[in-house]
Amino acid sequence: MHKLISALFLTAFLTAFPATTEPQPPGKLVDLGNHRLHVNCTGKGAPTVVVENGLGDFSIDWTLVQSGASAFTRICTYDRAGYAWSDPGPKPRTFAQINLELHDALAKLGEHGPFILVGHSYGGPVVRNFAATYPQEVAGMVQVDAAFEGMHVGIGGGKTIRLGEDAKGAAIPAPHEEVSPSDQPTLRAKDLPAEFKNLDALYKVLPPETQQQHLWAQQLPAVYDAQNSETQWSGEYFAKWLSTSQAGALKAIPLIVLTRAESGYSDTDSDTPAAQMEKERFEGQKNLTLLSTNSTQLIIHSGHNMNLLAPAEVASAIQHLVDAIRNHTKL
Repeated sequence: MHKLISALFLTAFLTAFPATTEPQPPGKLVDLGNHRLHVNCTGKGAPTVVVENGLGDFSIDWTLVQSGASAFTRICTYDRAGYAWSDPGPKPRTFAQINLELHDALAKLGEHGPFILVGHSYGGPVVRNFAATYPQEVAGMVQVDAAFEGMHVGIGGGKTIRLGEDAKGAAIPAPHEEVSPSDQPTLRAKDLPAEFKNLDALYKVLPPETQQQHLWAQQLPAVYDAQNSETQWSGEYFAKWLSTSQAGALKAIPLIVLTRAESGYSDTDSDTPAAQMEKERFEGQKNLTLLSTNSTQLIIHSGHNMNLLAPAEVASAIQHLVDAIRNHTKL
């Protein structure tokens, strides 16, 4: 299984915490039939911001950004099915399936669109598909160091692939809310590496209570079971987008592309030269701005996890987009 965010799993886990029992969810558990989705909405104002996490990330990892954004508008973070407090959901975990569950949860909560969608890493292409599926529900979009079609990612052992290369040409099944017995996670707690019982130093910027919540969440086998299905099916979307130009796919939806300044690549642990990967990354990020005729790109002096490393800058970008939508001005 390839990872879009190596920092979550492949770096040394430095900060140890004792094992913890399930903490109380900060948000609400929304009943979608026979599974529940955890959604946490704070603040007031429109348009409402909705965050789609990166692979292996949780709603609580956006605590710092959510706190900042709540000062000027309403913002909802959530956990995809199988993550943290959200129950395992129907499989396969396609973009369409993820989009349906989020759409239904927001409707059941009475959260009104059109929304500003914020997609980080893996979440970037997920919100692109949301906009394609529910265009009337999208007021704007922020791509936060988002994954894109053709992007090089590590798959372990120093090997890389381009997103979309792993596609099997499988037809994407229609999404649904019913969970069958075969959808239940097959991974067990004892199957997870022992280091998942410790917390990476990356999360030390979060409040202590939130660190404990993240530590608990990262030890849930259902998270990694969901990821297996998410990464398996994401390639089908990337391959489709590679096959034809995506320029203008978002029409004139206001779009901000946040791109990290720090490379994060090395020649010593990859079969692709770091300089090549860096060049392609900047080109791919620039191409994301072509999705809309009303877009801008901001280079953020940060690594990949901007929600933790540069939360004020991310919140500021969101506020810029909120103001542009409220004032009916172009970016």
